[in-house]
Amino acid sequence: MTQTSSDMRFSPSSAAEDKLTAVKDAWTRAPDGPKKDVALKHYEAACRANSLKDHAICYRELEAAARALA
Repeated sequence: MTQTSSDMRFSPSSAAEDKLTAVKDAWTRAPDGPKKDVALKHYEAACRANSLKDHAICYRELEAAARALA
């Protein structure tokens, strides 16, 4: 059975999961401190938004978490 292009559509959910994983990994490797605390708050908000399927807020919170860790 071959996949058609319609079977391989972009899934916002899977992209959000990938980004959540990447940010969580970066957070885990970050040194303790206030930046890590701020990043955790944004990461948790992103997880809540993702569970509600609100991808716009999820991505916004993930970007804020990444900026906090930078």
